[in-house]
Amino acid sequence: MPIHVTTQRRKPQRRTRTNRSTGVPPVRPLEPADGQDARRTGALLFFNVAGRPVGEGQPCFIIAEAGVNHNGDVNLAMKLIDAAVEAGADAVKFQTFQAEEIVTASAGKAPYQKQTTREDEAQLDMLKRLELRPGDFKRLSAYARKRGIVFLSTAFDAGSVDLLCALGVPAFKIPSGEITNLPLLKHIAASGKPVILSTGMSTLDEIGEAIQVLRSQGTKNIVLLHCVSCYPAKLEDANLGVIETLRRTFGLPAGLSDHTVGIYAPIAAAALGACVIEKHFTLDKTFPGPDHRASLDPGELKEMVKAVRGVERAVGDGIKRLSREEKENRKAVRRSIVARVDIPAGTAITREMLDIKRPGTGLAPRYLDSVVGRRAKKKIESGEIITRAGIG
Repeated sequence: MPIHVTTQRRKPQRRTRTNRSTGVPPVRPLEPADGQDARRTGALLFFNVAGRPVGEGQPCFIIAEAGVNHNGDVNLAMKLIDAAVEAGADAVKFQTFQAEEIVTASAGKAPYQKQTTREDEAQLDMLKRLELRPGDFKRLSAYARKRGIVFLSTAFDAGSVDLLCALGVPAFKIPSGEITNLPLLKHIAASGKPVILSTGMSTLDEIGEAIQVLRSQGTKNIVLLHCVSCYPAKLEDANLGVIETLRRTFGLPAGLSDHTVGIYAPIAAAALGACVIEKHFTLDKTFPGPDHRASLDPGELKEMVKAVRGVERAVGDGIKRLSREEKENRKAVRRSIVARVDIPAGTAITREMLDIKRPGTGLAPRYLDSVVGRRAKKKIESGEIITRAGIG
């Protein structure tokens, strides 16, 4: 009395969709290629960063964003690397820039920078205080390698791109503020390295243009990070559903660069399938500087990493299957067809002779109608589980 379940698989149809809000066709998904290029496994897309797989279906690549929270002190920066390692992050990231190459002398600060640093200080002066020297980055890169963590840094100018290339960074992170800086994007793309692109303050059109520019100059591997460029961002503004919007619109792996307070947003992003999570951290939130207050402390960073890894285990691979424990439990808690009364051999079985009780080691209740009308091959005792062998 087997039950046959027939399923039909629809053949996927290839069609070009247009984003309704922008009228711009989505960027074509990456194609498989050689070397470090993206690879597909079924519908999944991923590539390697320093030997670590990054992308759909892979463990979340967690970037501990040290940024400029070293306050211009390379020794403090090295302690930040230690904290990132202790927390279990996959990568530690800094910011590489030449202040006079990226800001004018008269440029003012962002509102959040005014709240966390001297209000009468020019942005140029603030950035000069936070600038590290090329030799410092060489030390940091070597130290990160020694500690077994991926070294990354955001480059804000062409000279910094060249410096990081010389240091052998495995990928480039492009911050939200530079997404429309197409000359810089072209310079980064020429390196041929994977790109992690933050999309704060951006429209879908601007994101699409940045992707096209990167691809046109040789970038094959791109991850998009949803980002709300407020410091800190409010939880109600986090809008984590955009992670899926980016993934669906551009056919690229997507993750989160988070600026909310606490670890709720990164944990939720992991549950939503974010393949990269970036989060600012500091050794002490009371340190002077623009980003410390909106950062996690080392203990919080460690807790975030632990929580993300736990969520990954809970989300699993989406394949419906029975766990080993479930297979055992269902024997005890499911029901079988049992005899309500003694049924003599040769008797035609009626519904009144049957009951449905635990355990679930016999014929399942769904076979009840098939059992009714059959004859007992042997005497069936009251309370005995009905089996196929016992009925004709």
